[in-house]
Amino acid sequence: MAQRKNGGAGDETSYPAEVDSRLFSAEGIREGNLVRLALSDGSEREGILMPRIAAGEQDMIILKLATGYNLTVAAGAVSSAKKACEGVEIGKVIPVSIPRPAGGLPKIGLVATGGTIGTHVDYFTGGVYMCRTPEEVLATVPEISRVADISEVSSPFTIASEDMNFGNYSVLAKEVGRLLNSPGVQGVIATHGTDTLHFTSAALSFALQGLTKPVCLVGAQRSPDRGSFDGSMNLLCAANFIAKRASAGVFLVMHATTSDDYCLAHWGAKVRKMHTSRRDAFRSVNRRPFARISYPDGEVSPASEDRGVQVDLSGKVSVRADFDPKVAMVKAVPNADPQIIDFYVSKGYKGLVLEGTGLGHVPSSGDLSWIPAVKRAVDAGLVVVSTSQTLWGATHPYVYRNLRLLGEAGAVFGKDMLPEVAYVKLAWLFGCGHGADRARELVQKNLAGEINEKLSADDFLV
Repeated sequence: MAQRKNGGAGDETSYPAEVDSRLFSAEGIREGNLVRLALSDGSEREGILMPRIAAGEQDMIILKLATGYNLTVAAGAVSSAKKACEGVEIGKVIPVSIPRPAGGLPKIGLVATGGTIGTHVDYFTGGVYMCRTPEEVLATVPEISRVADISEVSSPFTIASEDMNFGNYSVLAKEVGRLLNSPGVQGVIATHGTDTLHFTSAALSFALQGLTKPVCLVGAQRSPDRGSFDGSMNLLCAANFIAKRASAGVFLVMHATTSDDYCLAHWGAKVRKMHTSRRDAFRSVNRRPFARISYPDGEVSPASEDRGVQVDLSGKVSVRADFDPKVAMVKAVPNADPQIIDFYVSKGYKGLVLEGTGLGHVPSSGDLSWIPAVKRAVDAGLVVVSTSQTLWGATHPYVYRNLRLLGEAGAVFGKDMLPEVAYVKLAWLFGCGHGADRARELVQKNLAGEINEKLSADDFLV
């Protein structure tokens, strides 16, 4: 198979040599060009020539259509190919055209960190890559200039959310805090990849102390080159939420349905990504979403009886953004070896979050019982927190004998706290300088809306 060389005019494409020589090389066509294909049935197809997918059929030509979607055409069905835009390279420049906001609009800060919302298609590999500046992110939603003045922007780093770590949480929290305390700023939007967006929303929920303004985390499940791009609507809904002073706090604002009808504002410590690809992937767990923001009019309406926290634009946020890395999360599964707990003890860890089954169970009898290992960990000074991988509902130390054994071994129960939130919270508590006894006490207390003392039967699968 012929390979494209250095991207210069006249180079071979990634398509098979016979396809390249018959259709592309004679016309000086290469990947990234806007081309028009004449098909043997008399019809035509126009789009940007994309690289052949390595795992796909070799004789399938891939075009990026104006709608953002890809179209595959069998090479044998193409009678000829022509450049539809002679001498112009498509996809080299990301448009940045942001209308100037009208005077008197609310001032909102923007922190861009990467993720799908900040990507652009690479017309030489066919994939998307993170490359957009904050201004280029805003360019995907020019109508936001009618809602807010977003002139305070920054990008402390650009990474995929699966690469986020505690150090990034610290940098992001400090940057969000700086913008929140800037003169006239009414709130902050942070753009972020979706895979670990709920970890970051939990981290900011703890790190931003005395929060009197809204912070909205926003992502996208689809990249900006696609017709189903959801990031622009999520951004606009977040801007409306902040502009209308809906509530102070940390929120995650994303599509509520697969349609472009409204977004939901989820509490930052009570939300989780629940689908790999759907635009409405995020769901509130054990607490109803706070508000719905309709699109495109931006009307904000309650999604629950929760009245939120009154916004005070004169308030100043303080930031406590250190997270101790010596915390781990362990999932309880059938036949799991309890020596994994001993491993973390041997490595000097300070805390473990057990992602148990049901009400917080771990294997509790026989040679694979976790109970002795948990006791050894607690005796060594670790804080061990029991959570549930079922997500909805709460752990309970007294319903079953095995749960009593876990409690007697020294584990504490995280109630209805999500495992990921307990993990971030425990790392934050140790990062604040608390010792094991104080961390054990505080991890069981509601500090940022992460624990409900009483759950409603209506809160399941909302």
